[in-house]
Amino acid sequence: MIFLIYRVDISPLIAALRDPTIKKRRAAATQLGKSGNLSAIPPLIEALSDTHPLVRSEVVQALGRLGDSSAVPGLIVSLEDTDVEVRAAAIAAMGKIKDREAVDPLIRLLRDKEIIIRIGAAEVLGKLGDRRAIEPLKNLGHDPFSDVREAAASAIRKLQVRS
Repeated sequence: MIFLIYRVDISPLIAALRDPTIKKRRAAATQLGKSGNLSAIPPLIEALSDTHPLVRSEVVQALGRLGDSSAVPGLIVSLEDTDVEVRAAAIAAMGKIKDREAVDPLIRLLRDKEIIIRIGAAEVLGKLGDRRAIEPLKNLGHDPFSDVREAAASAIRKLQVRS
């Protein structure tokens, strides 16, 4: 049996990342993420500077779906985005890619003012398996929110099992 693999031309989607319509930029990012085509990563990284947070969030999710570590430097920048949804999406993307280059930036997020960011960072640090995160995670044992404390404790258990 012979299988033919057809490469889909993603250039119209890449062009759509610069469309004036937010909806079209978001849709293009979504489709690029689903394409599985790693050549979409550089234009998606460029689109991380989009003016609209919904577009940036979709771009970050697309990079996470593509799952390639070449996206990590751009995603690290997105971990500091002013929009909480973009930061949360960047954390989730880091969890999918599982590149240890994200450990230090994720550790810094354990002090973020947003609960969802602290929880997400703790969860992904548990997945990454880098023991450097144990002590910073222990500091969350005094967090005022039980969900944050539980996420940190769970991450610590995962990290200790791996050693």
